[in-house]
Amino acid sequence: MAAGSLLTLLDDISVILDDVSVMTKVAAKKTAGVLGDDLALNAEQVTGVKANRELPVVWAVAKGSFVNKLILVPAALLISAVYPPLVTFLLMCGGLFLVYEGAEKVIHRFWPHAIPHDEEQQARREANADEKVDLVAFEKDKIKGAIRTDFILSAEIIVIALGSAAGATLLEQSLVLSILAIGVTVGIYGLVAGIVKIDDAGLHLMEQESSFKQTFGKLMFAAAPKLMKFLSIAGTLAMFLVGGGILVHGIGFLHHSVEDIAHLTGIFETLTATILNGLVGFVIGAAVVAILTVVGKIRGKDDKASSTH
Repeated sequence: MAAGSLLTLLDDISVILDDVSVMTKVAAKKTAGVLGDDLALNAEQVTGVKANRELPVVWAVAKGSFVNKLILVPAALLISAVYPPLVTFLLMCGGLFLVYEGAEKVIHRFWPHAIPHDEEQQARREANADEKVDLVAFEKDKIKGAIRTDFILSAEIIVIALGSAAGATLLEQSLVLSILAIGVTVGIYGLVAGIVKIDDAGLHLMEQESSFKQTFGKLMFAAAPKLMKFLSIAGTLAMFLVGGGILVHGIGFLHHSVEDIAHLTGIFETLTATILNGLVGFVIGAAVVAILTVVGKIRGKDDKASSTH
């Protein structure tokens, strides 16, 4: 009797683990776009930081990311259990944030005078150039900003993963989210640490006696800035594709319109839908940037007017 009960228990555990494995794989696929964005964004955070400060900055943000997920996983499970529609609302807010961030980057790159100058990047460059500046203290503010951004992206990942595990038991959802949260954090920040040190590794190999190592080191050193640039572009595209996709699926008439247009392209239906999601994301993001810029200018004028009286 006891042996039969034990076998039944082991069989139940095996079934749960199989289900969790499948759902985790599905969740990982669905969050791939956000993961790419997260990787690019975090790699970009240490751009311009002095070489001896790169890994400490990455480690500090990684610790903050773990704390973020420690908060987000139980919060997402609680919201899903108490009021599931709120999950969809938060997902839409996250999508709006992503397309806004992406549009702001594109506008800064191609139309730098259209919106206010990026004071954060300028401050970082000035701090790096000034030997008197305490970079550790200066970086604390930057690390806090990176952790805030990570919180938004982590929330996006958790909510998308929770959506892929809809209908599962609370235990299964908890396991899926926990496994994904740990795997994502370790994977993302491990890759970021490796990426930011590619140039240093290249320099190390260039100092070796072997001509093969020297050649390979030169290739690594030359590839480092190109890789960072690629990640920046890929991350921005991911913002529009992921954020746009979330917004399109959440707004009925947009979803049907995109589906109808994509269906007309036959075998290119999936590609067309993806491109349209990205275009919608850019348009909405640019509109949000324009609105916030106008509001910011109006507030600036009001502040100046009040200070003169």
